[in-house]
Amino acid sequence: MDVRSYNRSAWDKQVQGGNPWTIPVSSEEIAAARRGEWRIVLTPTIPVPADWFPPLTGAEVLCLASGGGQQGPILAAAGARVTVFDNSPQQLAQDRAVAEREGLDIRTVEGDMRDLSALEDDTFDLIFHPVSNVFVPEVRPVWREAFRVARSGGVLLAGFANPANYIFDFDKIDNEGIVEVKYTLPYSDLESLDAAELQAAMDSGRPLEFSHTLEDQIGGQLDAGFLLSGFFEDRWPPEDDALSRHMATFFATRAVKP
Repeated sequence: MDVRSYNRSAWDKQVQGGNPWTIPVSSEEIAAARRGEWRIVLTPTIPVPADWFPPLTGAEVLCLASGGGQQGPILAAAGARVTVFDNSPQQLAQDRAVAEREGLDIRTVEGDMRDLSALEDDTFDLIFHPVSNVFVPEVRPVWREAFRVARSGGVLLAGFANPANYIFDFDKIDNEGIVEVKYTLPYSDLESLDAAELQAAMDSGRPLEFSHTLEDQIGGQLDAGFLLSGFFEDRWPPEDDALSRHMATFFATRAVKP
């Protein structure tokens, strides 16, 4: 099936349904960013360390698969020249709405994160890529394209899901929060679910998801040419997520193009 087309529509519906990752930042947050007081996340809860960012004033920044009116407007208010690239027209509309509301100059581009052919080589000082590559079947093209459009010395900040998230059956959680191992990795909604489960997932309107190995997530960045220079783990609040009570469920990396 056409995963990109399906997930484009699914994320448009997430905007309509008020998914937390689709709600634009407030005017107060934009004002604070203009004063130099801002924090943004690659993963659910831990703000990205300030020293992971290059100087932002006048920097060319690509928010990759990062629509929703959140990170892009904050970085623009902090002084960057921001391009937001996303598969969902409605997510991009959130960025344009904040830009119009706050007088920010933000460029939006619709497309597949695996194909940045609309963007020129050696353009960006910073690529900000929050947890989103779970929505494409292959991740290595994402890293190759990011490397191509980054400038020498440019920084790639990426968040991604711990692939171990996908071995469990979260429909079977006991009273103590213990979950059952069910799936083999790498996981794919298209291949790991039976026909009835896949149809139920699609009927629910949720985006299709795919796990990726750490070899592809971290090794893929290295093979693309990046050099890793930072790493941290994150998780959902343990009271909100059974698996986060036991392990880190997300990772974040900082990488540099030589």
